[in-house]
Amino acid sequence: MKQKTKSSKFILGICASNSGIGKTYLIENLLPQLKNKGLNVSVIKHAHHTFDIDTPGKDSFRIRKAGAFQTLVFNKERAALITETDDNSFSLDKAINQIDSSTDIILIEGLKNMLYPKIEVYRKGKSLEKLYDNDAHIIAVASDHPLNSKIPCLDLNNIDEIINFIIKIYNNE
Repeated sequence: MKQKTKSSKFILGICASNSGIGKTYLIENLLPQLKNKGLNVSVIKHAHHTFDIDTPGKDSFRIRKAGAFQTLVFNKERAALITETDDNSFSLDKAINQIDSSTDIILIEGLKNMLYPKIEVYRKGKSLEKLYDNDAHIIAVASDHPLNSKIPCLDLNNIDEIINFIIKIYNNE
């Protein structure tokens, strides 16, 4: 069950059938708890639309617009790597490989069709469908109410339960 890349990072997706279900909220609550357990956790967030993390007019923006393939902006507290692709060739695997080697767990938000293990966030009355019924890569569902499923159903409001599940699969128990 433990899906690792060449650099031994554990990859786990957090997905939902539609937006507004609570993927970001869940990740925000998982991160401090996993960090308290001594794990380095990185997050890959998929954006469906065009986005820019650079400010027009700033040096890094101007350098990137001038044609730099990669622009790394950093200071003592933070770094951001911007990679440009002209041929739409950037992929999830390339993103995973760019994550620092000291990362223990990579949480991937969104990308409900990816082929890595995932936890589905399901909310009664808000989720449009139950993805776990048709996706063998979904290994658990975190829900705001009990579900009758063949995979573990975790209480979305019980972060400790979800953390314990993640730690268990991380350790291959």
